[in-house]
Amino acid sequence: MHIKLVPGNSAGTVTAYFLSSHGDNHDEIDFEFLGNVSGEPYIIHTNIYTDGAGGREQQFYPWFNPTLDYHNYTIQWNPSQVVWYVDSIPIRVFKNYKSEGIPYPSKQAMKVYASIWNADSWATRGGLDKLDWNKAPFVAKLRHFRPRACMYNGRDNIRTCRNVENSQLSKVERRKMDKIRDKYLVYDYCTDFERYKGLMPGECLKPQY
Repeated sequence: MHIKLVPGNSAGTVTAYFLSSHGDNHDEIDFEFLGNVSGEPYIIHTNIYTDGAGGREQQFYPWFNPTLDYHNYTIQWNPSQVVWYVDSIPIRVFKNYKSEGIPYPSKQAMKVYASIWNADSWATRGGLDKLDWNKAPFVAKLRHFRPRACMYNGRDNIRTCRNVENSQLSKVERRKMDKIRDKYLVYDYCTDFERYKGLMPGECLKPQY
């Protein structure tokens, strides 16, 4: 989906684009864009839930002004991995280690959602900057939503689906992702040792991509 974010002072708001199933034990894969005080950097917030458990946040500063033009935000979800892309550049990978007891979203169908919501308890500078309703309405613009799916529904496409299942990042994509993560990654739950008291989530001890 192409998204152009809320301009100006949007402190306390979150623009979200995500896949989600229903219920308390839901799966979810998301892009969230944390509102800001004018002049401060925006934050691209990514997270993944499995069986209702999240807490796998990674955050990035965009390398562009996301309010001036549309940018392409893509979630690729297949049996091998989840990949988050910005303008066709991968910024994050969550690999499937389910065979080793690490949860992975694979049992529940998910729908696509987009929204703007009030998150002034945490979204901007940890909740220090509250939502100013005098700045409303808050408007993000969306276009060119393009869903693509590979369904196991017959012999004709089973080969294509297997190719998707085994897909991995190319060497060029990995180099691009390394550059983005080296320069623009501002939070990674897998390096937050204080949060987990040294008992890191299992996927953090595995190759990330």
